[in-house]
Amino acid sequence: MDFAKLIERVKSIVLSPKSEWEKIAAEPADVKSLFIGYAMILAAIPAVCGLLGSTLIGISLPIVGNFRTPVGSALVTMVVGYVLGLAAIYVVSLIVTALAPTFDGQKDPVAALKLVVYSSTPVWLAGVFSLIPMLGVLGIIAGLYGLYLLYLGLSPLMKNPQEKSIGYTALIIVCYIVVAMIMAMIVGAVAGTGAMMRGRF
Repeated sequence: MDFAKLIERVKSIVLSPKSEWEKIAAEPADVKSLFIGYAMILAAIPAVCGLLGSTLIGISLPIVGNFRTPVGSALVTMVVGYVLGLAAIYVVSLIVTALAPTFDGQKDPVAALKLVVYSSTPVWLAGVFSLIPMLGVLGIIAGLYGLYLLYLGLSPLMKNPQEKSIGYTALIIVCYIVVAMIMAMIVGAVAGTGAMMRGRF
């Protein structure tokens, strides 16, 4: 996917998702194109903006004052978070595939990956708010819209009856939360280990 097509896809999935899901369902794709041509590019937005926001702007704390994350620690956290975030997308897509028969849908790994990747678009775009850490809460709104996009895309991509999309979405959300918590723990552990190592040397 070239840059112009990527911009058009971003705009369409956010502004006119119902018609765009139908296009997405019909177009050919594979894991490589979905990651390299879309996910890896957009996932870099929150990663890079988070790095810049935490190291250059920082967070204002009542007693401590303005706290900026050391560049080395922030860089490690960014790389690990970026890689694990992409891994989480793939893991959730596998879960979506596995759950499909439960909701009378079709097991289609590529369709499931399309669903998870493109419904993550608002969250990745909202990553720009990470430039100002205090605005990070706006990502919650983007996350809720992403879940709405996922709900809209389930039936066109996974071929489940529309009336079962609510239950399907709810179960995916639960799985998403579990995966996100595991990934966050790993990122936290890596960042903590890095801080301890710097303290020793």
